[in-house]
Amino acid sequence: MKYNHALFLSPYIEKTATSFMGLFPPTGLEYVATSARDCVDKLSLIDLRYKKDLCDPGKLIDFIRREKIDIICVGITWNRQYEEICEFLNLMPDDMPLVVGGYKATERVEEIFEKCPKVDIIIRGEGEQTIKEVLRDMSPEDILGISYKKNGSVVHNANRPLPDVNEIASPDRKLRQNDYRMLLGGINVLDITFDTVLSSRGCPFTCKFCTFSLNPLGQKRNYSVRNVKSVVDEIEGIEANLILFSDDNFATDAKRAEEICDLIIERKIKKRFTAQVRVDIAKYPRLLDKMVKAGFKLLLIGVESPHDWILKQFNKGFNSAIVRKYFTVLRKYPIFYHGYFIYGNIGETEKEMLCISPFAKELGIDTISFLKLRMEKFSPLKEIAEKTPGYHITDRGEVYSDKYSHATLKKIGKKIKFSFYTPLKLLKIVKKFLIIDFFSFREIMSFVLVSPLLLKTIIAREIQKGRLSDSLKRIFIKNT
Repeated sequence: MKYNHALFLSPYIEKTATSFMGLFPPTGLEYVATSARDCVDKLSLIDLRYKKDLCDPGKLIDFIRREKIDIICVGITWNRQYEEICEFLNLMPDDMPLVVGGYKATERVEEIFEKCPKVDIIIRGEGEQTIKEVLRDMSPEDILGISYKKNGSVVHNANRPLPDVNEIASPDRKLRQNDYRMLLGGINVLDITFDTVLSSRGCPFTCKFCTFSLNPLGQKRNYSVRNVKSVVDEIEGIEANLILFSDDNFATDAKRAEEICDLIIERKIKKRFTAQVRVDIAKYPRLLDKMVKAGFKLLLIGVESPHDWILKQFNKGFNSAIVRKYFTVLRKYPIFYHGYFIYGNIGETEKEMLCISPFAKELGIDTISFLKLRMEKFSPLKEIAEKTPGYHITDRGEVYSDKYSHATLKKIGKKIKFSFYTPLKLLKIVKKFLIIDFFSFREIMSFVLVSPLLLKTIIAREIQKGRLSDSLKRIFIKNT
């Protein structure tokens, strides 16, 4: 073998005391690392969110030398901390190959080579097969799906065809060096362990704002499903007690989703599940019944907007009346519903944006997220935005207009937030969690016991950031 010890590194570092990002394992990197197991003598997978002692580049390099690592593979997935990660890459050792991949790396190939001269290869798109060829030291000219440097220039090889999902091995969770838990203020408040399962890739729908089924190369990942037994076998081997189906839409094939639920029930797997679905899952009451029996507690639904003209612009395939009809069905099931909305849409007024909260309450949605409109490179809406006078798209895909700047949109977002999350609504959220038996008695007691410490941690953070009034500061300091 060319390489003896490969390091697969997730470079993100949590900077906030309270963060839900620690819940999510670096699944994409885990898939690629799993594919690479047989190509090296030893493989280390490190998530810097859980390895604080290695966040310092000097200490990480000491670790690399001590463990005799001879190739470094880094996953760059998100916009957040992008500049810091580029600086981090420039501090890596000069004498070993540096390979990067992931969604954002694919999207910013030229920029990363310019900012990070130590990067040797960028794996574009899905990297499970590509990493094997890189580690087997094939000639770069012969490896599909990579960009690399040659004689001072960047060479882009042809894209790699997307493989069938049944050819891709599930993540080897034994590679992990930590569990993934719900932490608030750095405190394990509910003793819930979390994991994800991908039972399919791609989506057959064509919502215009969405590019999840496209990779940054513009390749369409057609809807492709894994064998049902392999999915449930994977679930059975997972130790975490809360599992997210990270499919674009778990219920795309309702019959197949039923088969997954049937097998979970048959094997008496006692876990809690959450999944992303479309609102039209309401058309399948038999599936919903089985999901409840199988342990599905939370569904994530993209409603996107209260307004028919925006839903049509998005090509969602339904209008607000249909959404109302579907939620009259969904409310009958003991499931917690989280709705996604987008605001700051092309041509949308502030008054229309503020309709999100009352519409969500009318539907009976338990919690909501509302995100400003964004557009990736191949978004079908991008051309519309570029042709609409007064609208602009940043390099990061953020959309704003002459009338609604970033700052103005942020203020509107706060109005939406506080009009929805009232004290009464927060009480209803707690009540719903109890009604659907989302938390066990032990988890509730764990939360009760750590709540005083959690509150103190959060208040201390707010004081440090200057967000508490002077009077509240005095009260807190006096009683500490």
